[in-house]
Amino acid sequence: MSLSSSPSLPTLLSRASKTIMVASLGVFGLLVAVNNMTDYGSNYEFVRHVLSMDTTFPGNALRWRAVSSPVLWHIFYMLIIAAEFLTGTLFSFAALQMARTVKASAEEFRSARALVPVATALGFMIWFFGFSVVGGEWFAMWQSHIWNGQQAAFRFFMTMLGVCVFTQQGD
Repeated sequence: MSLSSSPSLPTLLSRASKTIMVASLGVFGLLVAVNNMTDYGSNYEFVRHVLSMDTTFPGNALRWRAVSSPVLWHIFYMLIIAAEFLTGTLFSFAALQMARTVKASAEEFRSARALVPVATALGFMIWFFGFSVVGGEWFAMWQSHIWNGQQAAFRFFMTMLGVCVFTQQGD
């Protein structure tokens, strides 16, 4: 690539910023998955309490939804960890592709960031659908003062959505 066809400094800075943000989301997803595997018991307790609905309001009419099987608790938790790992992997791969094309043409950089919406959608499924819809509403997690991860999940998926929107903007 000749110097005259190189992207401008503002374009390079914008692309570098997008790449760093996507890489940060990759590290986040992978770190969450690794933490959950390394300290399996801590967040397993979270999943167990949410699914068993044992800390929701006394007399809760929704308790018929409770899952009391330890096997199912483990399956749910392993699915969460796998999805977190995949989300982190997709964001990381997208960041690598973006870093490789930061000085390339607009079309090449645009292609490199194609996985960002896919990773964002998966992260959204975990932290919005999983935590807000399934955990929060189906299992009434919002009723628990101890085992309620909705606020943290909201921060996670809103950050992912913000980065996704930013990365998809043109140079």
